Amino acid sequence: MIPIDELKFDDKGLIPAVVVDTGSKKALMVAYMNRESLEISMKEGRTCFWSRSRGALWRKGDTSGNVQHIVNIKTDCDRDTLLIEVKKDGPACHLGTDSCFVDDVFVSDTLSSFSMEDLMALIAGRKTERKEGSYTTYLFDKGIDKILKKVGEESTEVIIAGKAGDREETVYEIADLVYHVMVLMIEMGISLEDIHAELKSRHVVDKKVKQEKMT
Repeated sequence: MIPIDELKFDDKGLIPAVVVDTGSKKALMVAYMNRESLEISMKEGRTCFWSRSRGALWRKGDTSGNVQHIVNIKTDCDRDTLLIEVKKDGPACHLGTDSCFVDDVFVSDTLSSFSMEDLMALIAGRKTERKEGSYTTYLFDKGIDKILKKVGEESTEVIIAGKAGDREETVYEIADLVYHVMVLMIEMGISLEDIHAELKSRHVVDKKVKQEKMT
């Protein structure tokens, strides 16, 4: 653990803090902390910043309700920047967007980003805005029974490909299965955060059991 005394605050007593979502690792916002706000953040387990415009402490979520619960705080090799992983209660940006980083400055013609969160958002959009001709829209129109049938079919395809030892085909079928499971999740109101929390709880229990066996 790095003590606060080893952090390098600037001549105004501030240090930049990059806030990221602990699940998606998406950058949410950048703000500044002084020693007091950092100590408050560590004590209360939620982000507290120093507002340069107001010249005052600023607990994220006090007004909006969009509290950011701190998972961990790291510093870089120069000790002059903080990286804060959080579990958020709502949008990070005051404009109501999930992240403050939404406007592209440059987009590569050859490289592209992709995340499970992006795919979930796309699928969710098909449920709320039924795009004509979309296969995802078709599944939502048919309802839960059709979605469950497809999950079952794709599970079988994964088993067949895996049993055959065909790696490429297995990857293909797993991708199909994951997609249909995501459709099921959206249909039932289950988020990636819900799955992450469940897996995390199992990891904690498993770790505790292993520790008990060693004692």
